[in-house]
Amino acid sequence: MTTKDSRSGQLTRREAIGVIGAAAGSLSGVAAAVASPFRGSSGAQGSSAAAEEKARQWLAQVVEPVIEPEIPILDPHHHLYNRPGGSRYILEDFLADANGNNIRQTVCVEARSMYRADGPGAFRCVGEVEWVNGIAAQSASGLWGETRVATGIVGGGNLLLGDDAAPVLEAQMAVSRRFRGIRQSVVWTNPPVRPQSTTGHMMADPRFRKGFSHLARFNLSFEAWLYYNQLHDLVDLARAFPETTIILNHLGGPLGVGAWEGKIEEVFQAWKLAMKEVATCENVYVKVGGLGMDYLNGFGWSQRAKPPTNDELAEVNRRWVEYAIEVFGPKRSMFESNFPPDKRSSSYTVLWNSFKKLTKSYSKSERTALFHDTAIRVYRLSSV
Repeated sequence: MTTKDSRSGQLTRREAIGVIGAAAGSLSGVAAAVASPFRGSSGAQGSSAAAEEKARQWLAQVVEPVIEPEIPILDPHHHLYNRPGGSRYILEDFLADANGNNIRQTVCVEARSMYRADGPGAFRCVGEVEWVNGIAAQSASGLWGETRVATGIVGGGNLLLGDDAAPVLEAQMAVSRRFRGIRQSVVWTNPPVRPQSTTGHMMADPRFRKGFSHLARFNLSFEAWLYYNQLHDLVDLARAFPETTIILNHLGGPLGVGAWEGKIEEVFQAWKLAMKEVATCENVYVKVGGLGMDYLNGFGWSQRAKPPTNDELAEVNRRWVEYAIEVFGPKRSMFESNFPPDKRSSSYTVLWNSFKKLTKSYSKSERTALFHDTAIRVYRLSSV
């Protein structure tokens, strides 16, 4: 992060952004509320029946009617999984959360679930695409209602395999016509905020870029899941591969925990600089959401005795949401639920109500893009 430019002996602008992010300190954050079912948890919601029931009761304290239910929504980012031990989020769970909202269709993003237990390791991720494709077929039958879940599927893969990543991509394409691209986490920071198996500047690794080069050949997109102080690396990647569609997940991953706890203002300023630079890359689109993962951003909703209303969410999230849309524009921005991770902080309806409140002053065409049309175009889907 502190490497000097060999030509001038000075930090480059992008390296400076990284230094600002890494320098965020460690003051105390939001106090935990004893009634929260998530207190002391640093990851996804617990999978036990008792924990799930407690979380359900916590969310049930704030029930809102759907605002503007006529607005059609394409949710471009949620997960489905079914893991040994009872941790699951399947079709029925998503539909129960989304009930009452005009969700026309969705894009399901990899969750490292249903990987094959046998066969070559690199190809085990194909099992997840097969499983999600089956759920998509269930939904397409119409027996579960009008919402069409997983009309687009984002799979997994290891681009560090270089040219050997190509057959893994082809295998996922072969099992589902809904397959649209992959996500490979590149999240990395020092000190870590969560366990990480990645390396610093992974997107610059020649092996990664060799694997990445195959995406455009297959007309596949890349979901960039990273932290905000890696955004300068994303700019380099996007400029090196202008023909590849890159979709920036979760507003570029702002941090507010660990070494970044209590430093949200410094983070916001560094994030703004970085996001403005990313937005100059016309092949990059942004998913507006993911701020409910307070085990990363530290907003503390899940630590309260009672979950937030849509107005409370909108007040805290406004500057992040509005700035991202300002620099990317509505035609390169799309709202996402990121469920179930964001379910830690609010219900599905409260979240989408907050998005609608935040865009009240936008034109009809801008809102249509944000809630539906940008995702249709980026994921090459047909309207339903």
